[in-house]
Amino acid sequence: MSTLANQLAAAEREEVARAVRLLLARPLLTETADPTGFELVRRRRESLAQWFDYTCGWSLVVEPRRGYARLTKVRANPDGSRPARRARSGRAPFDRLRYVLLCVTAAELLSMPMTTIGMLADRVVQATAADRALAAFDPVRKPERMAFVDVLKLLESYDVLRAVDGTTEAYVESAEAKVLYRVDTTLLMRLPAAPVGASRLAVPPDEVPARFEELLTGLVRERRYGGAIVDGTADETHSESAATDAQRNLRLRHSVLRRLFDDPVLHRADLAEDELAYISSLTGRQILRRSVEQAGFLLEERAEGFLLVDPDGIATDVRFPDDTSTARVAALLLLEPLCATPAGMLPEQLAEAGAGLLRRFPRWAKAYQSEDGAVRLSDDAVRVLRDVGLVRAAGGRVVACPAAYRYRLTETTSPDPDDKLGPGWDVSERERVGAVVSGGVAAEGDQQ
Repeated sequence: MSTLANQLAAAEREEVARAVRLLLARPLLTETADPTGFELVRRRRESLAQWFDYTCGWSLVVEPRRGYARLTKVRANPDGSRPARRARSGRAPFDRLRYVLLCVTAAELLSMPMTTIGMLADRVVQATAADRALAAFDPVRKPERMAFVDVLKLLESYDVLRAVDGTTEAYVESAEAKVLYRVDTTLLMRLPAAPVGASRLAVPPDEVPARFEELLTGLVRERRYGGAIVDGTADETHSESAATDAQRNLRLRHSVLRRLFDDPVLHRADLAEDELAYISSLTGRQILRRSVEQAGFLLEERAEGFLLVDPDGIATDVRFPDDTSTARVAALLLLEPLCATPAGMLPEQLAEAGAGLLRRFPRWAKAYQSEDGAVRLSDDAVRVLRDVGLVRAAGGRVVACPAAYRYRLTETTSPDPDDKLGPGWDVSERERVGAVVSGGVAAEGDQQ
């Protein structure tokens, strides 16, 4: 092969690797939001589609003319570690009201290529009033208008909605605000990632709460792995026996590599017995290492598990340590007592540790300087640690995972000489590579 051909092949490998990491962090990539990234994905879309299909069993759709690329992430064990977040209010996670409004709003937008915020709100009012399982939407109340605006801002961030006249935020202050939207219904239909449509799970509304976990499993059921579908849900009784050896191996490959490429850290203890056997086999290890290399990651393998490190930070949607919020600072500070207590800490002990931080730094965390502030601070910090795979719940306690021991707080600094913790705090880690934890979006459960 000529020198030029070698250079071209190396350039293609580098571009594919960069695009893989870009899509892991942003499963919905639009030309408007990232023209350079979208052009890279558009140019290498065939190689990317093949890589994602073989490695993770995820489909990639690239629409050059419509200006978007959609990586459809599917997980057999969806969780809430990547919720949809509000554009306002410190990017707080969506609550039940906002998720309900998101689903209803998306359904109403499917038939509306152009709309105004008032017309859309009226449609949502009618839809929620007609469904006895939903609380009626009342735009007269400001908190509900705020929730509606959060939903619309999320859809705007996906480029599903585009305000051509007026601003969405104006609706918070007045239900009479005038905003005109253009709707991309094609892109809207690309948002759901579940392989099984919710309409196929014909379940009476009264039974949904009791069967929620079963229904969630049914939504992410993939026929390619064998098994039967009965009444819209997976028939676990015959699923394993009905699958062929090839289907079982395919499921194992995808289930392990999906978690490896989508989670901050993968502990061996969290793998099922057959998954651990697969990743320990000669074939499994070869596929793992080849896939990691092709995606441009560095593989850190320990006795306790695996961690992918992105040297460029492209695939990292959540960084730790991170000083962008009080909860993230508290999360790092709480790692020390958690790691010093191998048996784990009770909620009461964590609350006391949070109270100790508030006493130690009285000018810090002002939003938590209240009667229940210590409990809220410790709860928020533990949620951060759980989402990045550094702690787990066990027997009513919060226990540090092996990956948590890679961090160590050595110093705190602040521009304020009277307060040793604040906007300028600084940390050092046991290993510098631990400062960036790789992972992907989506769902945001898949949010995007």
